[in-house]
Amino acid sequence: MEKVLDKLMAGITRAEYIEVEPNVRLHITDAGEGRPVVLIHGWPLSDEMFEYQYNDLINKHFRVIGITLRGFGKSDKPYGKYNYDVHALDIKKVLSRLDIKDAVLGGFSMGGSIVIRYVSAYNGAHVSKLALFGAAAPIWTQRKDFPYNLQQSAVDDLIKLNSKDRPKLLSDFAKIFSATKTSLNEGIGSWLNGICLSASSYATAQCLIALRDTDLRSDMAKIKIPTVIMHGKKDKICSFDLAGQMKTGISGSHIVPFENSGHSLFLEETRKFNAELIKFAGK
Repeated sequence: MEKVLDKLMAGITRAEYIEVEPNVRLHITDAGEGRPVVLIHGWPLSDEMFEYQYNDLINKHFRVIGITLRGFGKSDKPYGKYNYDVHALDIKKVLSRLDIKDAVLGGFSMGGSIVIRYVSAYNGAHVSKLALFGAAAPIWTQRKDFPYNLQQSAVDDLIKLNSKDRPKLLSDFAKIFSATKTSLNEGIGSWLNGICLSASSYATAQCLIALRDTDLRSDMAKIKIPTVIMHGKKDKICSFDLAGQMKTGISGSHIVPFENSGHSLFLEETRKFNAELIKFAGK
């Protein structure tokens, strides 16, 4: 009985906010007991996007830690840099503060790019496995030697629209978020839109710049831990071509394709997504 009470008290006293630098606190979801699964959201969402993953992971005896990046959701929204290095350092500080070991680190979309930078920059500190969900990597925009995904000019247009009509930017983005316009029901769409609106306009723009400009090809070569690449075959935001490029760049990685999903594979094929993540985390 004492052990049960100790676990309950541990859950009650876990911090919901962790300060990563003076006046910058990040919102944290920290629940469950067992091997840590750390989840990093995409642009311009928050850790709340993993609502339909958290319960399954907790019920399968994992500790889930969702980190909302600065500028988004319930985290603080300072002015300053919003590149991948800043976000990776914030993650490092949170995992150090929580004394996390042997974690599975997962990232969706921009979060996938950020966790690649994290593992590369910190030699996989605190983590032993990497999971990439519809990741915006190794590069989100085309180069002369990288003919995949979006043109840089398309992202320039998104940045301009953010400064004029951010709700329209989010509405336009929502139309291509899933495999079809009806893949997600109206309630789920409204819920996602509410999360996105909670981001700061400044962070929304700065992270688009990071997405447009950052090349992670050299980072991928430094990843030496088991890596799974979960990616929707019908993804219009991070094309399935990117999954192949990640597999080529990350030694020993493997792809789990989601045949019926666009970018929102975690909602379009939730049961499969959760099962694959739990299987990978439990190995």
